[in-house]
Amino acid sequence: MAGTRITNIQSAAKKPPMIQPPQRSSAALEAVQIRKKNSHSSGDRLSQSKSMVLQESDLPQKPISRHRRNQSQHNVVVPGSGASVFQPLVGLKGEHLNVTKISESGKKQRKNWTVMWSVLTTDQLLFYKERQHESSQKTGSKTDVVHLCGAVIEWTTEKSSRKNVFQITTNAGSEYLLQTDSYSTAAKWYDAIRKSVDSSTNSDGGFSLRRSNSTDYLPRHSSLPGHASASPSSKQCNPVHRRSINMFGSSKLKHSTSDSADKNGVKNRLKKFIIRRPSMKTLQEKGLIKDRVFGCHLLTLCEREGNTVPRFVQICVDAVDKRGLEVDGIYRVSGNLATIQKLRFVVDQEEELDLDQDQWEDIHVVTGALKMFFRELPEPLFPFRFFQLFVDAVKIKESKRKVQAVKKLIEEMPKPNKDTMKLLFSHLHRVLAFSRKNLMSTQGIGIVFGPTLMWPELDAGNMAVNMVYQNQIVEFILIESREIFNLDTK
Repeated sequence: MAGTRITNIQSAAKKPPMIQPPQRSSAALEAVQIRKKNSHSSGDRLSQSKSMVLQESDLPQKPISRHRRNQSQHNVVVPGSGASVFQPLVGLKGEHLNVTKISESGKKQRKNWTVMWSVLTTDQLLFYKERQHESSQKTGSKTDVVHLCGAVIEWTTEKSSRKNVFQITTNAGSEYLLQTDSYSTAAKWYDAIRKSVDSSTNSDGGFSLRRSNSTDYLPRHSSLPGHASASPSSKQCNPVHRRSINMFGSSKLKHSTSDSADKNGVKNRLKKFIIRRPSMKTLQEKGLIKDRVFGCHLLTLCEREGNTVPRFVQICVDAVDKRGLEVDGIYRVSGNLATIQKLRFVVDQEEELDLDQDQWEDIHVVTGALKMFFRELPEPLFPFRFFQLFVDAVKIKESKRKVQAVKKLIEEMPKPNKDTMKLLFSHLHRVLAFSRKNLMSTQGIGIVFGPTLMWPELDAGNMAVNMVYQNQIVEFILIESREIFNLDTK
């Protein structure tokens, strides 16, 4: 017994002393290992160190930064990292999206929508022609790769007529449009891509910035990685370095405010111009704007000219009386529209008008301009309030009563309307006197001048019925013009 006890004591003395770890739970004890570093060279000192190494199951699942500096400082090995180069984001599976590339490196391309199988990773957006599974992804099967570092994503309605369209502009100047019919799907991809852009931009602040609408790149700030050795003199020489490059500290990239400032400035200047611009009356008083002849109200035109008959009507009637009474189809045949518009421009500019010039030798141009003048009156020669009264008067069967009713209505008209009507119908009566040569009858003149001289203010009735009455009224006044206007006493 004594010998056995002595042997046990000796063997116990030879064993190295056990290092008792702190009291922990069984789960923690299993996760803690003791590591010794023993030097095999005689010159090195024997050292012992303790390190608490967590197993892979206890490691927090955090995204691994792709920055080279981070990988060199931390000896972290991701199991199976060599099996797949691109790691899709958790919670967002690949889906079919409508994709088109509208610009590459600042050069515009033709829009061509294509259904692509889209996969989003931490810093890239991958497009495949066919649906790919994560286990079978190959580098050669990708059709397009969108680098999200430094990219800009925004909703757009101007680049496409489709709904739920958002645009991705890469740092290299390429532009992509993504679209899907479901708004919830489009919003889900928009938020996920925006988060990937923010995370990749914050993790790698060394990307180049491209100027708006340009392929030139802004110089990187001296405080960014890789530029720590820049001299102070270079910072002072280049003021661009001190401009707003602090966008790297923000959560998302934003467009420069220069475009919005320019737009606001233009809007403000337009508002001020509209507020301060003079009124139409002021411009007319200063002579900067002149009232036109065509399209002017008959009363206003006569007041301006100081007469009860417009000067242009008088000139045209005199020209037709002089050289157009015997022309075949006078007032029925149309003149050259371009020449009529030229004559109208001369009259509106209040230039000296001489219808005896060679450019107005076609009498049909003169008659066409006269008919256009009456058609473009804001209120016809027969005022609106008299339209139905003339229709009722022409329905009277007894001839004398009909003449008296029409004559009474004409007497009640404003003096410019009455005097202009008297001048015009007396002229048309002279045209009828040469009906054997010009082949114009009362019915033909009524068809030409009926819709030209009168029309209802609100065309609520039947247009064909109104046209019949218009022609009948003009034809009746033309036949009875001597008695209605007292032409014999002239």
